[in-house]
Amino acid sequence: MQLNELDTPALLIDLDCMEDNLNRMATYCQEKNIELRPHIKTHKTLGLAKRQMESGACGITVAKIGEAEIMSEGGIDGILLAYPVIGRHKVRRLAAIMERSRLVVSLDSEEAVDWVSQAAIGKSLEVLVEIDFGMRRCGLPPGGNPVQLAKFIDAKPELEFKGLMLYSGHLSPDLDGGIGAVNRLNSELGMQLEMFSREGIDVPVVTGGSTPSAYYSHLVEGLTEIRPGTYIFNDRNTVEFGACSESQCAGSVLVTVVSTAVSGQAIIDGGSKTFSSDSLMSGNGIGHGIVKGYPDVVFTKMNEEHGYLQLPPGIQLEIGQQLQIIPNHICTCVNMHDRVWGTRQKEVVDEWEISARGRIR
Repeated sequence: MQLNELDTPALLIDLDCMEDNLNRMATYCQEKNIELRPHIKTHKTLGLAKRQMESGACGITVAKIGEAEIMSEGGIDGILLAYPVIGRHKVRRLAAIMERSRLVVSLDSEEAVDWVSQAAIGKSLEVLVEIDFGMRRCGLPPGGNPVQLAKFIDAKPELEFKGLMLYSGHLSPDLDGGIGAVNRLNSELGMQLEMFSREGIDVPVVTGGSTPSAYYSHLVEGLTEIRPGTYIFNDRNTVEFGACSESQCAGSVLVTVVSTAVSGQAIIDGGSKTFSSDSLMSGNGIGHGIVKGYPDVVFTKMNEEHGYLQLPPGIQLEIGQQLQIIPNHICTCVNMHDRVWGTRQKEVVDEWEISARGRIR
């Protein structure tokens, strides 16, 4: 099928570009002797998780039990659940996942330890302690508390303390602050690992990383594994962070111009229920995506089903014309769709169900 035969809006993946992204990250990790455990939050698609495993990933990362269920049911092994497990419903589901797949969980409290230990009765479960090195989300502050939590974990016969998890989403790879931020992280992480060493506690795994900071990972001393997610597709935010070029953005949304009735403006058939309403996190902060082939056209605003394109003088779009738009944030955009189409040049060659979309529990 040709690209222009698709009904719109349609989520597209340029497979040549995606494969280059996968191979580039896998090669980097192999050369730097770092394990790659990508986060599937970006694509939420079983077939693409398998592609990542085939390209050298040691496993995958998920945020929610529902995502882990989809991936384990599809045969994915080596799943890191990078989110605290709290509550009896989740404990029951966690135990079922452990029957199918090797699982690692991360947490930051004794309460969470008690919950996951219930799921692991009669089994063995590896546990990571999450530490906050500046993101201010989940994670214990560096110091003695992570050490004490590791001891609390190892006191549970069904649990094994396996290492530390951190998230470097606050580190941006820019020339003004990127290296300085990495140096600060090295200092804090080094002191934390020294505290574990003084207590005689082995820390075989230190997992971190994000897409914007991924190619800085070899500069983080002690890091054994990274969990980038967005890198498989990239998006406008990634471009503005300087972590990729527009040509390395594999994901876009195919839309149709449905109205040009207002002078200097075109309306497309995709709004916040197609792209999500996430704003630009860097750069000038203006707009909701990159209109491919039209660098001066600004995607100014959205209603639920309408996208507003501001047309500069001399640019005219036609009713029925199809456009491709790279969204600000590809992860939330993907979660708005039920299918994704893989393309090569102008041909649609593959199709996947976004099987883990909406799996927020």
